[in-house]
Amino acid sequence: MTEARITVNGNETSLSPAPPHTTALDFLRERGLTGTKEGCAEGECGACSVMVARPGVDKPTDWVAVNACLVPAAALDGQEIVTAEGLATAGEPGTMPALHPVQEEMAVRGGSQCGYCTPGFVCSMAAEYYRPGRCEHGAGSPAANRSAQARAQAPTSADPDPGPDPDPEHGPNGFDLHALSGNLCRCTGYRPIRDAAYAVGAPAEDDPLARRREQEPPVPVATEYTRDGATFLRKDTLDETLRLLRERPDAVVVAGSTDWGVEVNIRARRADCVIAIDRLAELRELRVESGYVEIGAALTLTEIERRLGTGNVPGIPLLADLFPQFASRLIRNGATLGGNLGTGSPIGDSPPVLLALDASLVLADADGERVVPLAEYFTGYRQSVRRPGELIRAVRVPLPLSPVTAFHKIAKRRFDDISSVAVAFALDIDGGIVRKARIGLGGVAATPIRSLATEAALEGKPWSAETVDAAARVLRGEGTPMSDHRASALYRSAMLGQSLLKLHAQTTEAVSS
Repeated sequence: MTEARITVNGNETSLSPAPPHTTALDFLRERGLTGTKEGCAEGECGACSVMVARPGVDKPTDWVAVNACLVPAAALDGQEIVTAEGLATAGEPGTMPALHPVQEEMAVRGGSQCGYCTPGFVCSMAAEYYRPGRCEHGAGSPAANRSAQARAQAPTSADPDPGPDPDPEHGPNGFDLHALSGNLCRCTGYRPIRDAAYAVGAPAEDDPLARRREQEPPVPVATEYTRDGATFLRKDTLDETLRLLRERPDAVVVAGSTDWGVEVNIRARRADCVIAIDRLAELRELRVESGYVEIGAALTLTEIERRLGTGNVPGIPLLADLFPQFASRLIRNGATLGGNLGTGSPIGDSPPVLLALDASLVLADADGERVVPLAEYFTGYRQSVRRPGELIRAVRVPLPLSPVTAFHKIAKRRFDDISSVAVAFALDIDGGIVRKARIGLGGVAATPIRSLATEAALEGKPWSAETVDAAARVLRGEGTPMSDHRASALYRSAMLGQSLLKLHAQTTEAVSS
């Protein structure tokens, strides 16, 4: 048995004697770091947000905000985390620490009232503050700081009306407001919080957390942590992990733990053995092969989003449509495609998109690998062809991509909500004729499904109002929608047909030109 150790705010500490199911939130609070709060215990409110040092996209290390209420503390063995308490800079003995720039802006702009949510907001805001490339002009220069500060000043009653924001979701300092999409505030109101986010400048040259980005991230360590008859395991390689899964087919496999963490917190589920795969190098590759893009199953959605369209890896517009609508940035910083597919949920957002993309899954076990089309993967409610001991190693998206795509998520909230219906389209239209159609559906059957009848009603036909009206009637009858607290069966059916009509209205001009 190894002793699991975590570096918190620069100080290494042992996980012992916490049980393996202990969340990072409880681990931190038990050590007196009570700025990290529990609000919902299911990754919805962000009061528990902390920053974790992870492999970077543009720099060796990125500071990434995650929900501490979902992540097992044992999964952070060998890693570095920073809480709201660790952001301030210690002063001379006997003096108060100097506030971090995001803390300072939250204070002076009235971004905190009761204060319960504030530490989580601050950590999410700090992760975006340190995102490489955020500042538009001379990152780190005093001029950039002064410019961003001046442009972000909230208007006073004497100021003229500044008019509508040209881009209300991005500040003049490059701050992406979606970084705070997983943080909820019930009393302050979001305007002063947004003002604080839009006021921060670039990190100073001597900022220790900014300098940390230039160093290599923590190396993944093998973990075998056992307490009270339960074990948390992480192996060094995929081969070792697959052999372990053959020995322990009953083990719970976790990557970002955004699903399992809810089970632990809300349903009090406990596992005798948990196996972490989130740091396995073999599951974290993104590469282009002859005829397809291969996306590692343990890459987070944020990592995929930021790496697609860079280097020799093409962008995938349908995935680009999906990412902003998939939960919140906090969840996307931990969630993986492998996890979303592995749970087999009929309302997961990625399966309809991947079905429309004609994706296949690479399934691996101790005997080797096999490739299964995603359209043949799901066999029933939360059931699939994946055998005991098998892992999803990667997702393969075939090339070339269809040029006409769209993802329509029908939900009660614009962002950070569970879909009532999800529809993904990928069409090849040449000379006004639909040469190929792929349509993925979620929320209308026991599994995510391909809309085969509607695809047949479109292929070989002109992309016209008459064709689309007829196909929309077919699409309304696809699946076996049910009525529940999110939507009625009739509403779900109506939204299916409406989605196709919407796609035609949005694309007719582009296709004809």
